[in-house]
Amino acid sequence: MSTQRLRSEDYNDYSSTDVTPEGSPPGDMNGFAHPESYQRFGETNGTTWYQTLIHLLKGNIGTGLLGLPLAVKNAGILLGPLSLLVMGVVAVHCMGILVKCAHHFCHRFQKQFVDYGGAVMYGLESTPSTWLRTHAVWGRRIVGLFLIITQLGFCCVYFVFLADNLKQVISAANGTTNDCSSNRTVVMTPTMDSRLYMLSLLPFVVLLTFIQNLKVLSIFSMLANVAMLGSLIVIYQYIVRDIPDPSDLPLAAAWKTYPLFFGTAIFAFEGIGVVLPLENKMKNPQHFPVILYVGMSIVTILYISLSVLGYLRFGAGIQASITLNLPNCWLYQAVKLLFSFGIFFTYAVQFYVPAEIVIPPLVARVSERWGLLVNLLLRVALVSVTCVLAILIPRLDLVISLVGSISSSALALIFPPLLEIATYYAEGMHPLVIAKDIAISLFGFVGFVVGTSEALVELAAPPAAVVNTTSAMV
Repeated sequence: MSTQRLRSEDYNDYSSTDVTPEGSPPGDMNGFAHPESYQRFGETNGTTWYQTLIHLLKGNIGTGLLGLPLAVKNAGILLGPLSLLVMGVVAVHCMGILVKCAHHFCHRFQKQFVDYGGAVMYGLESTPSTWLRTHAVWGRRIVGLFLIITQLGFCCVYFVFLADNLKQVISAANGTTNDCSSNRTVVMTPTMDSRLYMLSLLPFVVLLTFIQNLKVLSIFSMLANVAMLGSLIVIYQYIVRDIPDPSDLPLAAAWKTYPLFFGTAIFAFEGIGVVLPLENKMKNPQHFPVILYVGMSIVTILYISLSVLGYLRFGAGIQASITLNLPNCWLYQAVKLLFSFGIFFTYAVQFYVPAEIVIPPLVARVSERWGLLVNLLLRVALVSVTCVLAILIPRLDLVISLVGSISSSALALIFPPLLEIATYYAEGMHPLVIAKDIAISLFGFVGFVVGTSEALVELAAPPAAVVNTTSAMV
């Protein structure tokens, strides 16, 4: 994996470093450095705070949000939202740790930008252990591998989501009317398998990923955010009406299903892979800490409210995506299509990270004459891989839980606290900070092991035990 900063043909990179004369970063060890200590490198055509906020929201609000009501069912109506709140606080704290450590190494090595893998490599080189220092490059490679798995896993989920919702809309098209009463039965018209829908979407997704400039993508992200915001408003107004008596819902579900909650919940906090690239692209990176905390506060509030209200509204009948529970009338069919439109463009934002890890080193191996062609062919290959994997595992809920447990837990919960210890241990750390970091990493590791094993067990279940996630709820 390359440690060079993420590149774009028409884009200059930005980051921030500390400008204090001492070697240690300013500010306290538990938060960001002071905004006054930032120094921007590069020219003045970076993204604004508004564009960065759009990308941050776009990178976190996706199919994970719509799958959270089912996650709360797997945890319980009380334990679920409490766990979401705790996981949200911890995930944002870990994002802050990652940015802080990256700034520390930018200052120490006078670099304009240090990516996630580079920060872990430099962190291992800072440890007292000779063995870790000798093998520090493997930290960069492992993080790069998990970033690729995570972001491409998100892209697989998006293929399944788009196919499920399009299939349901088309299946109910002949019986779709303006009557949105929840007790109206719609006869579903037989249509092609959802896997064929994924193949049909493949050419359009490939064309989308040919856009490689974040500033251009921000325009599509804004349109997608508007579409998804409108869809969420309609979904909220539907689920708050006619909420049944919640007394039958368990406060805490069986522990056997809690690992599935963990995988879905940590998948929802899916933005850590885009944090450093977004900060790097900013015109004024000193604004990024505020953007991070404001943006993730909005995200966490959305997560908790929609998950609780969705589970209260549909109870045990909640599906892998709450959109699949909506009535089959034109209004809610439009909602499914609008949200699908938003998810479609979210694919490009999530794809940006693995593409920038995998493609530049390979393109550098060919002559400049063939560089563009190789770049585009590699993008086609990566998108095709996500489509094939989605076809192989077309269960939305289990794909979300598996991706979240395997890779999101490592990147969002396990690596950042260990990176903080590796970075600052030699300079002296308070024992409570070390204990906090170890506790977070252990929590992430347990979720990684238990969540992955439970998702694999569910995937291995016989077909008769599998719930059809694309059946219509009426």
